[in-house]
Amino acid sequence: MSSNSSTNSINMSRRRFLKTTGIVGGGLVVGFSLAGCAPSELPIDLSENGFIPNAFLQITPDNKVCFYCPRDEMGQGVTTGLATLIGEELDVHPQQMDVKFAGVHADYNNPAMGLQGTGGSSSLRAHYLQLRQVGANTRSVLVSAAAQELGVAIDDITTADGFIIVAGKQYPYGQFVNAAAQLESPEEAPMKADADFRYIGREFSRIDAIAKSTGTAEFAIDIDIPNMHHAVVVRSPVAGAKLKSVDKSAAQAMPGVTDVIEISSGVAVVAEKYWQAKTAAAKLSPTWEEVALSKVDTKTVQDDYAQAMQNEEGLTGTDEGDVEAGLAAAEHVVEAQYWAPYLAHAPLEPMDAVVRIENGEADVWSGVQGVGGMQGLVARFSGIPAEKVRAHNTYMGGAFGRRGTLTHIVEATEVAVATDKPIHLLWSREDDIKNGIYRPASLMKMKAGVDSDGKLTAWQAKRVGGNITPKTLENMIPAFFPGLGDSSVDFIVGLTRDVFSGWMVDHSSIEGIAEDYDAPNKIVNHVTVEHDVPLTFWRSVGHSYTSFAKEGIVDELAEKANIDPVEFRLNNTVNNPRLNNVIRVAQQHMQKMQPAEGRYLGFSSHNSFMTDVAEIAEVSVKDNVIKVHKVTCVVDCGIAVNPSVVRAQMEGAVMYGLTATLHGDLDLQAGAFKQSNFHDYPILRMQEAPAVEVIIVDSGTTPTGVGEPGLPPIAPAVASAVFKATGQRLRSLPLRLA
Repeated sequence: MSSNSSTNSINMSRRRFLKTTGIVGGGLVVGFSLAGCAPSELPIDLSENGFIPNAFLQITPDNKVCFYCPRDEMGQGVTTGLATLIGEELDVHPQQMDVKFAGVHADYNNPAMGLQGTGGSSSLRAHYLQLRQVGANTRSVLVSAAAQELGVAIDDITTADGFIIVAGKQYPYGQFVNAAAQLESPEEAPMKADADFRYIGREFSRIDAIAKSTGTAEFAIDIDIPNMHHAVVVRSPVAGAKLKSVDKSAAQAMPGVTDVIEISSGVAVVAEKYWQAKTAAAKLSPTWEEVALSKVDTKTVQDDYAQAMQNEEGLTGTDEGDVEAGLAAAEHVVEAQYWAPYLAHAPLEPMDAVVRIENGEADVWSGVQGVGGMQGLVARFSGIPAEKVRAHNTYMGGAFGRRGTLTHIVEATEVAVATDKPIHLLWSREDDIKNGIYRPASLMKMKAGVDSDGKLTAWQAKRVGGNITPKTLENMIPAFFPGLGDSSVDFIVGLTRDVFSGWMVDHSSIEGIAEDYDAPNKIVNHVTVEHDVPLTFWRSVGHSYTSFAKEGIVDELAEKANIDPVEFRLNNTVNNPRLNNVIRVAQQHMQKMQPAEGRYLGFSSHNSFMTDVAEIAEVSVKDNVIKVHKVTCVVDCGIAVNPSVVRAQMEGAVMYGLTATLHGDLDLQAGAFKQSNFHDYPILRMQEAPAVEVIIVDSGTTPTGVGEPGLPPIAPAVASAVFKATGQRLRSLPLRLA
């Protein structure tokens, strides 16, 4: 799609604008809804001085341009990317804008989600044309106002850097906001041709770079308000187990402790300082009820999955052609099973929130992937109407899906209500790893056939494991529908579990396992086996494990057919031209590489979140230790709005993915996870980190995702190189040599 395509594709009709006669510093306020509905009220505070052409942009008479970013910044660069879309058409450099996090309002809903959330690498994809159109419309009405005020023709006016330019003289936009407010705003002002871009596709530092480098960027952990107390919660080591009993006396006697209370998730200790609360919490010796998960360990999970793989057909997610006929027609058939363990998210800033309740109103500060959900949970668990809950979203110190499940908001609210104190609740690293929400474990069986010409004839995949969607809904429904009763929530969640267990496949469980290659005969089955471990989205979701199985079987097929594995991929992605091109570009770079003696090159490719990625891992193995020296990443994400941000996201995804590839493993023992901190759940260390080269291929399409697609190819690429180095096929993560 051309970037100049009609905005009819996003249904930007006149009905989506709200025009009022309210005057703000002489400026008319105009609202705009991303969600496609007419705004009912304006999300920006009308007391602010200036011209506000829509719900996302404000220009004041002193020429200050403020962008209210509708998506949440968790390190992925979304504030820079979305500001660039507005700035490109408005002719204002994104670094000259004052970027604020948007508050809660339906107009800020993510059209890719239907609610006000950030995730799925959707932000630029969902808003590319919309926010550019906002900038173009705003520039157009300012130019029209300037033409009237200055008595010149519109064609005599140009714009640059927030100024109207006539005959070489510059006039700030702010000079014309009053006149612009009297004019009819165009609905579809012409947008720039790609060749005229000044900011889109150009490299410049992120707009939050200085704040984060100087420590002035505000995270939830930085919030400090008067009379704030600190809370630490002791939870059951086994998820879902309720408190049976606890002796609070020792904790209550500790210095600084003000309250020891029972809440829904365990026992909360409140003190004047965090360390006082944490030290006192260690004095508690609670007892917990026994639940079914209490009898489960890692071997239980693996055995149950293996039995289900052998004995249950499961539900069918994909069924194309005749797989049995395709296998019968194959020259070679390969079959193998792959394992991926439970994983924690482990963002460097653990979960925390500040909640203050006063005079029938509430404030909540946290960094989350759904600020509307944060508001809804405080309303639900405090009994305060949602419109009287002010939600303040902050920067996030990493998220990876974890900050979409807002258990910490519930806890902070319950403690604030019970103590009548402003509460800062902070999870420790141990809390985060032992009491979190996890990526599901997966057992995958792959079977595929190839003919004498190196073409796939059949593709059969089966995955056994837990589903993400039911637990996600269990957490999201109370947040976004605070008025819905607990019994209704339980009914919906239970129905969802039943649906995905017996009627239809949860797509998140199998995504990426069969879509990339050209096999005419395909079938994908899924067997749901749950052990009550809480599950949620993890970076790249199902792709994070299905890519390992999918690319692994492709390598094994290529070896069986005696075909170069990269050529094999090219031969079998003819109907997937963008991925085919990425593979070809990566192949060209791979052919030029000359690894040092003892180093080997592994290759992998994968499509996720509409983005195509191929990765080459340069690996050595010594004394059974796998060392990754360099990763070359070729990515086609459409137009790279800011190439430096794209590179940073690919680099980060490679490092995060390598952590899982080489180290990531959680062991269940009697229902509790054994690991507790980075000493036994390590992240990639500096001395392990490879050089990463990112090559961006521009297919000319509108932007697709970049936050997640760099992760799925790394594990199979490393496994491919390890096979070349050792002759061992490693089919379990993390990769460990015998």
